[in-house]
Amino acid sequence: MKNPKRTLDKIDLDILAAMYADPSLTNKDIAMKVKLAPSSSLERIKKLQSDGIIETMNMQVNLNALGGHIQAMISVRLKDHNRATVDNFQKSLLPMPEVLNVFHMGGENDFFVHVTVADSIHLRDFIFNAITARQEVSHVETALVYEHQVSQTLPNFT
Repeated sequence: MKNPKRTLDKIDLDILAAMYADPSLTNKDIAMKVKLAPSSSLERIKKLQSDGIIETMNMQVNLNALGGHIQAMISVRLKDHNRATVDNFQKSLLPMPEVLNVFHMGGENDFFVHVTVADSIHLRDFIFNAITARQEVSHVETALVYEHQVSQTLPNFT
């Protein structure tokens, strides 16, 4: 991830807010919303990407439609906190199809692992096989997610 050094102006922030609210907008739609020519809008979007301000554009999927009927947050504590152990733990979990997000945390727990699975048996097996079986893990707790909402409002720090 790049560390952007430039100051964003109102047009940049308006472009980001529009894209954040609806990533499926076309460049033409974004240009209309922020009152720019499409070529100027596209130039600004490319600059936001090259400066590392826009990191990725993601889509949200109805996990239930894919068979992910249960979501859970798994809190994990590690026995050892050296860089290699932490990095290896994260890197090994991310490619797993059940894993949606891995949060490296400060505080009592070292990680929150957000997963989706088909049923409670799958959840149990995933926790046993992918997490508690690891030597570096000292503690695991699981909480079911009843509902998950994502804000479509760009944070404003001004």
